Amino acid sequence: VVDADGGSVPFQALYGEQKAIVVFVRNFLCYTCKEYVEDLAKVPKAFLQEANVRLIVIGQSSYHHIKPFCSLTGYTHEMYVDPQREIYKRLGMKRGEGNDVSVQSPHVKSNTLLGSIRSMWRAMTGPAFDFQGDPAQQGGALILGPGNEVHFLHLDKNRMDHIPINTVLQLAGVKTVNFTNQPQIIDI
Repeated sequence: VVDADGGSVPFQALYGEQKAIVVFVRNFLCYTCKEYVEDLAKVPKAFLQEANVRLIVIGQSSYHHIKPFCSLTGYTHEMYVDPQREIYKRLGMKRGEGNDVSVQSPHVKSNTLLGSIRSMWRAMTGPAFDFQGDPAQQGGALILGPGNEVHFLHLDKNRMDHIPINTVLQLAGVKTVNFTNQPQIIDI
């Protein structure tokens, strides 16, 4: 994988010494990915440090898009790219949309039309023909490490098939996060 400065990092180095939640996104122009990463940004670093877990997002564009995407989403955890989609292919992440469109990510707030318009606008205001990754590529989420241990794997069937973030946090032993803006009711 490649970091925000263009440096190469072996994929195994991301989870070799420490457990890691690794989220693969479709592309950096995808509105569902943007909104999912905006919620990932809300995971406090203290929660991750307490559980000794890394939170990593991997996209499949040029590394030049990492810093602008982090700035756009408010994401401050680790982010890398797999520009040749080698890891996507090795993990069996599919290209194209699955038939089950009834799946709805709890982290996507935009409706399909508005989200698509925003994605197209970002594409049109960026460099010509720079799709920031293969638009047909699907993503997924894994919990790996330390070492070669795979604790969890979810391959997205379509752009809305994100695993709920709190599910992944719980499976990795990290405290969950209130993603709604509503106060939680505590029963005494």
